[in-house]
Amino acid sequence: MLFACENDIKTLNSYTQVDSLPLELAYDIEVIYSDSGKIQACLESPLMKRYEEDGSYLEFPDGFKIIFYDSLKKKKSQITAKYGISYEKKKIMEAKNNVVVINTVKNERLETEHLVWDHRKKIIYSDVFVKITTPDEVIYGDGLYSDQNFDSYTIKNPTGEFSINPDEQ
Repeated sequence: MLFACENDIKTLNSYTQVDSLPLELAYDIEVIYSDSGKIQACLESPLMKRYEEDGSYLEFPDGFKIIFYDSLKKKKSQITAKYGISYEKKKIMEAKNNVVVINTVKNERLETEHLVWDHRKKIIYSDVFVKITTPDEVIYGDGLYSDQNFDSYTIKNPTGEFSINPDEQ
């Protein structure tokens, strides 16, 4: 007498599949970014998860705040978001969900749903809707390219009420 059974390969794989678990968990973290011994930025988050598969990356599922400093360690700008992911090898961090960038020196505010910070190039950029509020005007656009301190920026397809200086070319 001989018995046999057959199982669907997808069903078998679903039983043996291991969920992606973080290699490390850290709570209430503070990471300092420095260059030549000078503090450039400080990242704070209530929860950080570190993963190793598909390249090393850090996830901030409960949000984060990054503060950028000048050479005298005065606060220049900050980025906050409800979610973040940082790709360590690429030196790129993505901010998602209620992203706010504030330039404390110029009193300007950027709001968007997705923003990328390139550590190497020291820039931030977005390809989705942005709203910039200055002391004098509100500008909307379909994206933005800026230095990481949000001092100088270019807006894609700007709209809104803003002043134009006829002397500038």
